[in-house]
Amino acid sequence: MLPELGHFTLILALCMAVPLAVIPLIGAARNNQLWMSYARPLVCGQFVFLVTSFACLAAAFLMDDFSVAYVAQNSNSAMPVQYKLSAVWGAHEGSLLLWALILSGWTFAVAVFSRNLPDELVARVLSVMGMISIGFLLFLLLTSNPFARLLPNSPLEGGELNPLLQDVGLIFHPPLLYMGYVGFSVAFAFAIAALLGGQLDAAWARWSRPWTNIAWAFLSAGIVLGSYWAYYELGWGGWWFWDPVENASFMPWLVGCALIHSLAVTDKRGVFKSWTVLLAIFAFSLSLLGTFLVRSGVLTSVHAFASDPARGLFILVFLFLVIGGSLTLYAVRAPEVVSKPVFGLWSREILLLLNNVILVVAAVTVLLGTLYPLIIDSLGGGRISVGPPYFNLVFVPLMCVLFVLLGFAPKSQWKRSSTNNLKRELFMAALASLGVGVLFPLIYGGELHLGAVLAATLSLWIAITGARDLITKGRKSGFGRLSRSYLGMQLAHFGLAVCIIGVAFTSIYSEQRDVRMSPGDSLELGGYRFQFDGVKQVEGQNFSAQEGQISIYQGDQKAYLLQPQKRVYLARRQSMTEAAIETGFTRDLYVALGEPLGDGAWAVRVHYKAFVIWIWMGGLLMGLGGFLAVTDRRYRIKAAQSEKIPVATDNGVAEVSSNLGAKA
Repeated sequence: MLPELGHFTLILALCMAVPLAVIPLIGAARNNQLWMSYARPLVCGQFVFLVTSFACLAAAFLMDDFSVAYVAQNSNSAMPVQYKLSAVWGAHEGSLLLWALILSGWTFAVAVFSRNLPDELVARVLSVMGMISIGFLLFLLLTSNPFARLLPNSPLEGGELNPLLQDVGLIFHPPLLYMGYVGFSVAFAFAIAALLGGQLDAAWARWSRPWTNIAWAFLSAGIVLGSYWAYYELGWGGWWFWDPVENASFMPWLVGCALIHSLAVTDKRGVFKSWTVLLAIFAFSLSLLGTFLVRSGVLTSVHAFASDPARGLFILVFLFLVIGGSLTLYAVRAPEVVSKPVFGLWSREILLLLNNVILVVAAVTVLLGTLYPLIIDSLGGGRISVGPPYFNLVFVPLMCVLFVLLGFAPKSQWKRSSTNNLKRELFMAALASLGVGVLFPLIYGGELHLGAVLAATLSLWIAITGARDLITKGRKSGFGRLSRSYLGMQLAHFGLAVCIIGVAFTSIYSEQRDVRMSPGDSLELGGYRFQFDGVKQVEGQNFSAQEGQISIYQGDQKAYLLQPQKRVYLARRQSMTEAAIETGFTRDLYVALGEPLGDGAWAVRVHYKAFVIWIWMGGLLMGLGGFLAVTDRRYRIKAAQSEKIPVATDNGVAEVSSNLGAKA
C-alpha cells in the first residue's frame, strides 16, 4: 500500500507543479494579485507531496519490501539499517526522486524567505522553478518510476547495493552535491524572472546572492566529500581522477565561482548585468548537463547511475528546452540593458572581470576534455580518452594566473586603484611569499622542486595578502564590525591557499609501492617501516573479510597498526577493498590489501601521501566561507521595494530605487 501511496503523491506533486508553472506567471504578466497569490500554496503542496513520496520509498527499504523492483535491486535484509536508508538514493530512480525533493525544498525555501520581495518577481521565480520541476517529475513518472512493483512474483530476498556505495560517504555525498546542483536553479530562476520582467537592474543580483552563495557552498562540500570518499574507498590512493562524472560537478562549481563574484559587482556597482545573467544560465545548465552525463548511458564510470538511452534522450530534450529557451530569452532581452561602466585599469571591477573570464575559460577547457571523446565516438572516430595530461596542461596555467590576481584583489578599490599604493602594499607580500616559497620545499623535500616552489609561493601570496587586508580593516573599523560576507570571502580564499599546498605537495612528494609480502616481510617508505604480520578472518553483518595486519615502525618503535580488508559481500559474492589509513597533519600512511598470491603471501599497495589532508581541509574551509557569507545581515532584506541600490553612472555611483517598475 505504501508504494502506491508514494506513486500517487508523486503524481499529485506533478499536478501541483503544472499550475505553479502557469498561473502565477500569467498573473505577473497581467498584474493579477489573486493569480500571483496561488504560487506559495502550490509550492507548499508540491513540497508536502514529494516529502510523502520520498518517505514512502524510504519505508519500503526499511521494511524490506522486495515487491518494489527498485528495493529488490538495491537492498537485502542483511544490509545495515544506515545503508538501507542511503540505498534510497543509491541508484538511478531513488537519486532522481531525491533530486526532485531537493528542488521542491529549494522552491519552498524561496517561497518562505521572500515575503519582502515584490509579488511579481516572486511569482515569476516560483513559476520558473515549477517549470523545472515539471521536467524532472515527468522524467520520474515516465521513465524512472521508483515504485514499480514485481507482482505477483516478488522475490523473497533482494539483491544488494553496490559494495562501493555501502559507506558513510553515500549518506552525505549525494545530498550535499544535489543541494549545490539544484541550488543553482534559484539563481537561474531569478535571472529568468528578471529577463521576463525586462528589469535587469542591480536589485535581482542582491536578492539572488545569498541563494547562490549557499548553493556554491553545498556543492563545494559535496565535491570535497566525494573526493575523500574516492580516496579511501577505491583503494587506489587517488583523490581526483578527472573522471567525466567528477568533471560534471566541477564545471558548475567553476562557473558558480564566477557567478558569485559577478553578482557582487552587479550588486555593488550595477555593472556586468547581462554577463551575470548569462553566468546564472550557464551554472544551472552545466548542472543539467551533469545529470545528462551521469544518467544517459553515454559514460562508463564508477559514478554513473544509468545506461538507458531512452532516459538519456528525455534528459537531452529537456536540456535543449531549458538551455535553448533561456538563451533565446536572453538574446531578446539582454540588448535592452545598458550599462555605463566607469572604472580604471587597476580597479576591482577589472580584477573581478578577469576572474570571471579565467574561471569560465577553465570550465570550457574541462567541458571540451569531457565531451570531445563522446563527440569523436558518436562520429565513428572510435573510442579515445582524454586524461590528466590534457587537463593539467590547460587547466593548471589558468589557475596560476588566477591565483596571482587573487593577491591583488584585497587591496584593489572600486572604480580606480592607485598603482603606487598597490606596489607599496604588495611588494613586501610578494617578497615574503617568494622567500618562504623557496625555503619551504628545500626544508621539507631537501631539494628545490620548481612545482613545489610555485605552489608554495602562490599559496602564501594568497594567504599573506588576505591576512594583511584583514588586519588593516580590523584595526581601522574594529574586528567585531567586519561584515560576515567579507570574513566569509577571506575564509574561502584562505581555504583555497591551503588546498593549493595539498594538491601540489601530494602530487610531488607522495610515494607508492606495490609489493608481494609474506608474513614477516617489511619495506621502507617515507621514513617508515611497514611490516606485514599476516591476515585474519573477520565477519561483518553482510560480508566476510580477510583483514591484513600491518605494523608501522618509526625507527625501532612500533607506532601504528593498520588493518586493511579484502571483503566479499555475501549476497552477490562481490569483492571489495577497504584501505586502512593513518592520517597525520602533513602526511597519510595508506595501505590497501590486494589479492592472495599463495603460501600466505599477498599483494599489498603502500602509499606515503604528503599533505593530502590539506586538500579536504582547504575545500571545507572554502565551503564554510560560503556558508558564513550567507549569514551577513545585508542579505536580510527588510524593505526590498524601497531599498537603494548602487548603479554605475557617467559620474561614478548613484543611488536608485530598486523598484522593479523602472528599467535599468
